[in-house]
This record gives sequence, C-alpha cells and structure tokens, in this order.
Amino acid sequence: MNLKPLGDRVILKQDEAEVTTASGLFLASDAKEKPQTGTIIAVGEGKMDKDGKLIPVPVKVGDKVIYGKFGGTEIALDGENVLILRADDIYAVVE
Repeated sequence: MNLKPLGDRVILKQDEAEVTTASGLFLASDAKEKPQTGTIIAVGEGKMDKDGKLIPVPVKVGDKVIYGKFGGTEIALDGENVLILRADDIYAVVE
C-alpha cells in the first residue's frame, strides 16, 4: 500500500524501542517506552496560510526526526506500524 499524506502531515517509521537499559538490564516488552524518534517515509504538500500561500512541510523523506510523545495516529502499513502526524508535532531533525 502506498500512502500520500495530506496537507501538513507526514508519515514516519518509528525507531525500535530499546531492549536494555543504559546499565545493561533487559526490559520486558511491556516495560519498554516507545521511542520519540523515527524516519520520515512520506510528506504532504504543506498547508495554506491566511493569504492562500502554500507553506511547505519543513522535512523531507529520509529525515530522522524527534517528535512529540503523544502526537500522531498509529496505523499498520504493509504489516508494519507507522505514525501519521502533523509537521507541528515534529520538534527537531537529527543531523
């Protein structure tokens, strides 16, 4: 399935949750916290400002980003969970 996000939305693949702590302890699957980083796999065209000018989304496919903990909607895409969220929920691009 191929999805094209609308407006200022992006689709990203979340990074995997850590399976060990910094001290080396293994975490049970229900104790793992979801990561707040991921890689952009699709980008919408942007949104219109009050004057009708298109404001493009400030990220591109392939960017690794940090996003808000409770932002977005999780869906299954080709057997893999992805996240759809607004560009405003993205806090930073990791370089």
